[in-house]
Amino acid sequence: MMITHVTNSFSDPTLVRYLALGAVLFAIGLVGFMARRNMIMIFLSTEIMFQGVAINLIAFSRYYQNADGQSFVIFLLTVAAAEASLALGLVIMLYRQRQTLNVDAWSDLQG
Repeated sequence: MMITHVTNSFSDPTLVRYLALGAVLFAIGLVGFMARRNMIMIFLSTEIMFQGVAINLIAFSRYYQNADGQSFVIFLLTVAAAEASLALGLVIMLYRQRQTLNVDAWSDLQG
């Protein structure tokens, strides 16, 4: 009995599919950022946008066979982790002052 390798169109991802996935993640993050009023959901939406950009950078890096995009993604993930830790500290501090995470309650902080 001979087993043949059957290729499915989804088993061989191409650049277009990765770019589409990155665009969908970025769009979901953007909609979440614009539509949500909860600070935690806003910060999570920015993380989703970061991941969409990271997927696009890695896809282009793989397509062009260089490591520039991958090294930039490591930098991007480091910045995203730092942003997440600062955002968590900010959310905790603001929640202790106002007992709410609604962004509208913080409009008086504008300069």
